[in-house]
Amino acid sequence: MSDLPRKAVTRTAKLAALPLGIAGRATWGFGKRIVGESAELVGRELQQRTADQLFKVLGELKGGAMKFGQALSVFESALPEEVAGPYRAALTKLQEAAPPMPTRTVHAVLEERLGEGWHELFLEFEDKPAAAASIGQVHRGVWHDGREVAVKVQYPGAGEALLSDLNQLSRFSRLLGPLIPGMDIKPLITELKDRVSEELDYGLEAQAQQAHAEEFADDPDVIVPQVVHQSDQVLITEWIDGIPLSEIIADGSQEQRDRAGQLLARFLFSGPARTGLLHADPHPGNFRLLPGGPEGEDDWRLGVLDFGTVDRLPGGLPATIGESLRMTLDGEAETVYELLCEEGFVKETIELEPDAVLDYLLPIIEPAEVEEFTFTRGWMRSQAARVADPRSPAYQLAKQLNLPPSYLLIHRVTLSTIGVLCQLGATVRLREELEEWLPGFVPEDPADGEDAVAEA
Repeated sequence: MSDLPRKAVTRTAKLAALPLGIAGRATWGFGKRIVGESAELVGRELQQRTADQLFKVLGELKGGAMKFGQALSVFESALPEEVAGPYRAALTKLQEAAPPMPTRTVHAVLEERLGEGWHELFLEFEDKPAAAASIGQVHRGVWHDGREVAVKVQYPGAGEALLSDLNQLSRFSRLLGPLIPGMDIKPLITELKDRVSEELDYGLEAQAQQAHAEEFADDPDVIVPQVVHQSDQVLITEWIDGIPLSEIIADGSQEQRDRAGQLLARFLFSGPARTGLLHADPHPGNFRLLPGGPEGEDDWRLGVLDFGTVDRLPGGLPATIGESLRMTLDGEAETVYELLCEEGFVKETIELEPDAVLDYLLPIIEPAEVEEFTFTRGWMRSQAARVADPRSPAYQLAKQLNLPPSYLLIHRVTLSTIGVLCQLGATVRLREELEEWLPGFVPEDPADGEDAVAEA
């Protein structure tokens, strides 16, 4: 029997204790205010104490609790440094590890899904997991044909744990909101819940990963492991070694940071164009930096893992994104506003200032304005503070803009990737990637159409 169902009561109790702890600290903070301590200092201490408890609990659990923690962790760079510093290590840990599943449970799943003779499929199999995530853990092995493989085994009862955790987190999402300035927690939890069935389906994950593996097979910059075998609750892929991106964030060289950032941006925008799929789980635990890029052993490639969450975009990213960004950089605020109205970003009943809309889009506009941009935690904090300040136009606008459902995941993945770039402190030629891969960013040359007609 899985440890997840057996410990459901304990899990529920731990999560239920979070809002009680938050309420207790709020009372404590009110007392500190009465005795004369400043609102700003008390607010920071409250935020830090709440964050400490939140990430301690999320780090101890799998399922939806850990999934939520991983989703939050990429926005760590938006937090004030004095708050983020004390628990940055806990956030990083969420990206790479979780308590392991008992060996007997792993063997029971493999026997049920691969057959009684499952051992014979492997020349070697390591019982100790190499990594653990929200719904499964990974074991290293050697397949019967000699290939080194990663064996991903899903926790029995993972679906129930995911939904139970996310439902509970959703009930007190309002209390968690202040942890990440400018971020609305409830839609994030709703989106995670909407994708539970897809995340649990290793068949869909295998298809998405194999599509990327085939497309990037000869790519000099990006490596995606091939799928070796798949069945319910078990996914076996080729193993790749490399430095986890979380380690590069912690103590990588500037060269490694810049290279990782460039390739991360490249993969974000090139993946949908090349495969019709958007890798939608960009936390650092899903990426590796491997030596041996185009310039030799001193260069680096990006290894990409975990395709359990993808957005299906048969035509690539919507051209509206590229067109809006290009026209914004050209100073065509009125035209951009009209385009966003047509796409449903602005409700018909609302009239907004076109320039204010562009101001709200600054986190993607600023890095695209220059040849290369250095992403920093300080820059990310300033952007988050702008959106989180009730007195700012950006805050008011955020409440009025309407993000169409088809853009929800694209929006979160883009912001999450920007968050990781800021954690890396990477200098990235983002405009170069946009020009190469983002539909609509470079206007079509009318001559191209004329040439096509002539050839026909």
